[in-house]
Amino acid sequence: MNRAVVDSPSFRTEQQALEAAASLVWWHVGWLAVLVLGTAVILVLPISLTAPAVAGLVVGACPALAGIFLARSRHGGAPALILVNWAVSGVLAAGLTGGLGGPLAVWLLAPLAAGAAMAKPERLALAAAISVGAVGISGMASLTLNLAGPPAYDVATALGAMGLATTAMGLGVALVVLQRNVDLDRRRRALVEARLREALGEQPNLLISIFPTGKLSAAWGNAPKELKGQIFVGRPVAQLAATGDRPRIEAALEAVMTDGHAEVAFAPAGGTEPWLELTLRRVNSTRILGAIRDARVQRSREAALEQARAEADAQNAGKSRFLANMSHELRTPLNAIMGFSDIMRQRLFGPMPERYGEYSELIHESGVHLLELINDVLDMSKIEAERFELHREEFDVRDAANAVLRLMRGQADRAGVQLRGVLPKEPLEVDADRRAIKQIALNLISNALKFTPKGGAVTLTVHASGPVLEMLVADTGPGIRPEDIPRLGRPYEQAGGQDQRAAGTGLGLSLVRSFAELHGGEMVIESQLGEGATVIVRMPVVVAETVGA
Repeated sequence: MNRAVVDSPSFRTEQQALEAAASLVWWHVGWLAVLVLGTAVILVLPISLTAPAVAGLVVGACPALAGIFLARSRHGGAPALILVNWAVSGVLAAGLTGGLGGPLAVWLLAPLAAGAAMAKPERLALAAAISVGAVGISGMASLTLNLAGPPAYDVATALGAMGLATTAMGLGVALVVLQRNVDLDRRRRALVEARLREALGEQPNLLISIFPTGKLSAAWGNAPKELKGQIFVGRPVAQLAATGDRPRIEAALEAVMTDGHAEVAFAPAGGTEPWLELTLRRVNSTRILGAIRDARVQRSREAALEQARAEADAQNAGKSRFLANMSHELRTPLNAIMGFSDIMRQRLFGPMPERYGEYSELIHESGVHLLELINDVLDMSKIEAERFELHREEFDVRDAANAVLRLMRGQADRAGVQLRGVLPKEPLEVDADRRAIKQIALNLISNALKFTPKGGAVTLTVHASGPVLEMLVADTGPGIRPEDIPRLGRPYEQAGGQDQRAAGTGLGLSLVRSFAELHGGEMVIESQLGEGATVIVRMPVVVAETVGA
């Protein structure tokens, strides 16, 4: 068997319980054996037992038989029931043979002997109380009831010898068992305490016990070398720290008494860097436990991680600044390509072979698509580099929404999707960046069209809820899986099949979220598989006069 299991407290407790139960069973067996042997001797002798005497002997055997079975019981009330059985037996046996003056009155002490046989000192008080109660009941019975007198001399002598033998042997054996168990418990406790002290002494930190006054009451473990020779009972804990850090330790000691816990870093006396950490926990109103540990390795690791994070942030910021600064360089040649391809596509300088006309169409479409992707990347880079500036103005948000609907109508028709707009009848003035608002609607509708099958519908709804502008784009597509919703809105994250993923950069929703947050708002996605998706953008940009109207 694994030694760790054998040495565990739970295993030792179970083993002790089994040993105590076995001892109690054998004690009852011994009592019954002495009683049977004594009865056999009496029957051999020329002694005529009377019916009350025989009944008394039988009554004396009953709690022994019951105890053999009850001693094995795990029920919490079994020990008390054993003691009560012995008390009842003693009262009945004494009543059958002459009461307190009878030869079996000594069995009134049987509960005390049984309590000692349980090998638990805490049982003795209950056993003694039950024995005293049995003596009292027997005495009252002798005074108030017309009990039979003591049996004849020879019978009384035999019963008296039987009672003394069983009680003396039972009590003597029980006391030996009790003493043995007390000694074993003392040794076990000493062993556990020694192992605990060994574990406390070998653990790497310094554990300290502190009085509420802030003075050390005990210490275990290994002290950092800078504190060697400074740990002794009665010394204020604050004096372990450098002069400048002592007020912090005193404040932590005050905090632990009110909050139950506190933690503080400090430099040792004579040092400058706060590389020691003191963790405090309040045990009760009179004692505080603390642990002092060397935090240099952890602090070095944290410093390295912080430096790595700063370097990563710097590299990311540099990338974002580079892309933001490349806006003109990337857009200028692309605009030229689109412009010349558009001239060729419209054949402004005369006819062109059909194959070249087809190529010019492809060049123009690819240029438009590439410009959209570049604009998304550049806008996101500016936002990440914190260089994107909103150009706020007051305008009717319906104009921006209608412009987007007109722009996306052709794409919706080609996809076979019905595009609808639900806009307020009255002007809805907002104070926002017009281009950002149009970009939000454009990205949401474009994204919805990408995921809506032919014959479906995409609806743009714009309305005001107090000072908050709400823009909702709902589609009748396949919906979004619940596990995908939390990551949508992060840069370059996409959902859907491979075809939809290849149709964009994954920046559409992240730009929508960023534009909304720049306006002090939020983006929320609601969807169920098979029932489409709805993206809601809320921004507190409605002009006060519009709200009042």
